[in-house]
Amino acid sequence: MAQIKHIAISCQDVDATRNFYVDTMGLREVGKVTSANAEGYYLSDGNVNLAILHFKNDQAAGTERGTEWSGIHHIGFEVDSLSEITQKLAEVGSTPREDINAALSLHMGGHRTQNVEVKYRAPDGVTIDVSETGWVGTHGLEPELTIEA
Repeated sequence: MAQIKHIAISCQDVDATRNFYVDTMGLREVGKVTSANAEGYYLSDGNVNLAILHFKNDQAAGTERGTEWSGIHHIGFEVDSLSEITQKLAEVGSTPREDINAALSLHMGGHRTQNVEVKYRAPDGVTIDVSETGWVGTHGLEPELTIEA
């Protein structure tokens, strides 16, 4: 069974959004995102990774939303087997988000060690991440991580 382990929020002010979830809701900062595609933070309650992101280009954000869009951006599922979920997704007509996968260099040559491995289209325009390796902060609170990919 797939488990929800990651939710990403796209926003315009990553510091203010981070402060709200840390100071008000009690989440812990477990990582920072610094890349050509996005900047932001990874927060966690020890079970779910909440990414606070400001996308720097429309390709990484997905052109239907772009860099100026704010709100829940995507949901991530940790799965037991990428090959099994790939087959199940294909059977129901879910296709990879090749535009975003290419912009983020995802699913290009094997497994990643952490965070999303490939993005797909779900019904109603929702983007989902699938990963065998999970996200920082989803298996207990781990040391802080800086993502530069």
